[in-house]
Amino acid sequence: MQRRIFIKRLVLSAALATAGLTATVPVLGADTIKVGILHSLSGTMAISETVLKDTALMAIEEINAKGGVMGKKLEVVVVDPASNWPLFAEKARQLITQDKVAVVFGCWTSVSRKSVLPVFEELNGLLFYPVQYEGEELSKNVFYTGAAPNQQAIPALEYLMSKEGGGAKRFVLLGTDYVYPRTTNKILRAFLKSKGIKDSDIDEKYTPFGHSDYQTIVADVKKFAAGGKTAVISTINGDSNVPFYKELGNQGLKATDVPVVAFSVGEEELRGVDTKPLVGHLAAWNYFMSLKNPTNDVFKKEWADYAKAKKLPGADKPLTNDPMEATYIGIHMWKQAVEKAKSTDTDKVVAAMAGQTFKAPSGFTAKMDEKNHHLHKPVFIGEVQANGQFNVVWKTPGPVRAQPWSPFIEGNDKKKDEPEKK
Repeated sequence: MQRRIFIKRLVLSAALATAGLTATVPVLGADTIKVGILHSLSGTMAISETVLKDTALMAIEEINAKGGVMGKKLEVVVVDPASNWPLFAEKARQLITQDKVAVVFGCWTSVSRKSVLPVFEELNGLLFYPVQYEGEELSKNVFYTGAAPNQQAIPALEYLMSKEGGGAKRFVLLGTDYVYPRTTNKILRAFLKSKGIKDSDIDEKYTPFGHSDYQTIVADVKKFAAGGKTAVISTINGDSNVPFYKELGNQGLKATDVPVVAFSVGEEELRGVDTKPLVGHLAAWNYFMSLKNPTNDVFKKEWADYAKAKKLPGADKPLTNDPMEATYIGIHMWKQAVEKAKSTDTDKVVAAMAGQTFKAPSGFTAKMDEKNHHLHKPVFIGEVQANGQFNVVWKTPGPVRAQPWSPFIEGNDKKKDEPEKK
């Protein structure tokens, strides 16, 4: 009877998660630790975030199978903020105050993170944020497992300007209209200026979330590129990437003419695109599925087996990407910190996170910085291949320490490289 009740609850939980409602996966007869997952499972960001929810569930299932954390099983609460930024804050408050979770893994866009940040700081909650971002932020209550600008955006620009990367002299900064693209482009403008690039050689364009008509914008890029060797830096986010890349193909804008380097497009976003016309366009990340090393082989097999077992969409072609790796690293580092602290208390876990290491699927050992709540990560630049994978054309020799405060923004030299204690 108890087994039948357990199965019924699991089925109900899965149905609720699919519907984008709160879903708690119970573990019967055990003392548990609750953890929250805060990702958009509907709306414009679902294309990117749904797989992070599933990656988190996979990692938690793996941890539970090995005895849990401090001998306790992890109990998951999944919520869907539906690509609605104020709703992120409401759901974060619900997870901390009502569901009593010890930690939350979630958010993708910076606007969603900015929305929840006051909640985590007010309630002294703990958030692991797994996506590259614009920097210019440090919080005691957040661990940033994605890239800071010096671990993605700046190296990508340096590559494009190099002889090896094509020697670009003009740049189109094209993004979705919110805080991450605008702040990143402010940093990139300042960097380009420091390299002698004039304002007249920089074109900056923004589109709203969910934008789908890129015909005029791609035509404008072609026109701008007539003035000299041009590259596009794309901070387009969410499902708008599909029509943007399709339009590049429609207008025959090849990487040999105007290379596009993307900071928010990985293997998952290219799933719905004919990648043959996009061969040679670029993405900068800290991980690619195509990396060849034993740790990545294990990670990819674990994901493929999990996707098949759970009958996830796309399980016939299981893909891994950078934010999935960052999610996976974050969850395991949190487990290690809890066991070091012998507590789920936020302040104790924060202290125990300093210097945590984890053998990452990138093939390098990721380390949580002792002060600034960011990972030391390698940087890779990959070219799109016809099969939707990336061929790595440039990489750093090893992990790079994050600089949360960009040196190209005036006044950042006075900012502390560690979060203030509140």
